[in-house]
Amino acid sequence: MQARPVTPEQPLAAEERGPVWGTGAPVEASKHAARARAHLLRGGERGNEILLPLLPPRSPRPAPPIVSDLTALATMQETAVEEEQQLEAEEAASCQLISRLEGGSVSASDLKKLREAGYYTVESVAQATKKELTEVKGISEQKVAKLQEAAFKMTQMGFTTATEVHQSRQDICYLTTGSKELDGLLGGGMETGSITELFGEFRTGKTQLCHTLCVTSQLPLEQGGCEGKAMYIDTEGTFRPQRLIEIAEKYGLDGQDVLDNVSYARAFNSEHQLQLLLQASCMMSEGRYGLLIIDSATGLYRTDYSGRGELSARQMHLAKFLRALSKLANQYGIACVSMPRAARTVEVQNAQLPTSCVAPLSTVTNQVVAQVDGGPMASSKPIGGNIIAHASTTRLMLRKGRGENRICKIFDSPCLAEGEATFSIQGSGIGDAVD
Repeated sequence: MQARPVTPEQPLAAEERGPVWGTGAPVEASKHAARARAHLLRGGERGNEILLPLLPPRSPRPAPPIVSDLTALATMQETAVEEEQQLEAEEAASCQLISRLEGGSVSASDLKKLREAGYYTVESVAQATKKELTEVKGISEQKVAKLQEAAFKMTQMGFTTATEVHQSRQDICYLTTGSKELDGLLGGGMETGSITELFGEFRTGKTQLCHTLCVTSQLPLEQGGCEGKAMYIDTEGTFRPQRLIEIAEKYGLDGQDVLDNVSYARAFNSEHQLQLLLQASCMMSEGRYGLLIIDSATGLYRTDYSGRGELSARQMHLAKFLRALSKLANQYGIACVSMPRAARTVEVQNAQLPTSCVAPLSTVTNQVVAQVDGGPMASSKPIGGNIIAHASTTRLMLRKGRGENRICKIFDSPCLAEGEATFSIQGSGIGDAVD
């Protein structure tokens, strides 16, 4: 910036003031500008002269660019529409919190009552029966009709094409078990959004497999995980956090972070076991969970209900528990692994008499009965009747192999062919079979 000495007695000529901004031509300054210049000269005077900057003329502002390419504009609009549609599809695929029902005749107090009863998502309201909703204290039949009408509009509960179902199943995550051969048998690992039942005798690896899944569920998607937390409901007291730390070292995870991402609860009776599912639903609506383990699903029912006189009540309560478990798997897309205790019976003259040896088993499955009919081999089958059999999507039977090896067999599945896979129990969890 140039500057030259100027005295108050020598004002600048008009042609030396430079062009006035916006005109592009030298003209006389306004009276306001002249007064401001005189004030500046008086205030900054040093002896007989001051330094007055000579500002260069401002160049005219360029005109804003005009989009003339209609093809590019149309492409931009199509891209924006596709991104919006993709965002809507992602929102529709995820669970919708019950707060979206607020408005109109549905008040915040009504939603609070539903949350206290265990309804945290729009899907849970839409899938519930009118009888179940009217049992909520403070919710009338008229209110139930309005709630379900609003919930039906937000969820897809009608018919759809097999193509859409096939596309939605492409996004299902599979949790690695730690064994490549076992993952191959299961089509990639434990399927999320469904119930997997494990059953077998004691020391067949059920508990160890559940502990391994608690760690692998936290892995990234490209490593066979689902980037989610795990939840463990223990009815037998077989949960060991130290095993999680040992397994985490195998996958390069921090042991403390792994423990923080596993929510644990001990169930003490069958009613408490069902109540824990309501708490689990609340926690899943607030965070990202990918796995729920029940160890075991039927152990407490064997002690809370005894004799044939309570058989009907036991089966009805067990069916209610499994239905709630199935809803969690469907609404939140988690993998549910269930497992029962093992009972050993001896068949004598068509009568099954339980022996004193009862071994605990872990995870979500049914119980095991060993039937001895006088032959050289004793056959095993899951216990619990058709209630658990129909509630489980995939049923896996585990048995012992040589040394530390164990064998897993597909007992029942809607999409997996019958087959067997061998894996081993190691210090770092489930791994490939060893020779």
